[in-house]
Amino acid sequence: MTTYLSRELREGLAAARKLAQKRKSRLRLDVDGKTYPVLRVWEGGFAMDLGDAPHLRGLVDLYDGGRHLSRCLIVASEEQEDEMWFDFKRSTRVADRAALDFVRDESAPVALIARD
Repeated sequence: MTTYLSRELREGLAAARKLAQKRKSRLRLDVDGKTYPVLRVWEGGFAMDLGDAPHLRGLVDLYDGGRHLSRCLIVASEEQEDEMWFDFKRSTRVADRAALDFVRDESAPVALIARD
């Protein structure tokens, strides 16, 4: 049995793999009202498809579906095969509530029941 694949077949398999990876990922960037799909994220950066990725630089918002994950300062790092890699210069998690400016007592009640 031979392991040779024609060029067209290899390109077709690579395109199908890229499309499946895009569909599987819910991650996206929001830059000045435009959204760009993100293939994957790691601790120091993220990767986008080379065809979808302009050379972004600056402040962007990272989303997972509709949930805002973080606000990031990014710079384009390098091209790897068919991906563009970006590095985080700063990544700040977005909180769903305001920060407390006091220490919360662990034994404090969670809620109060009003008297009628």
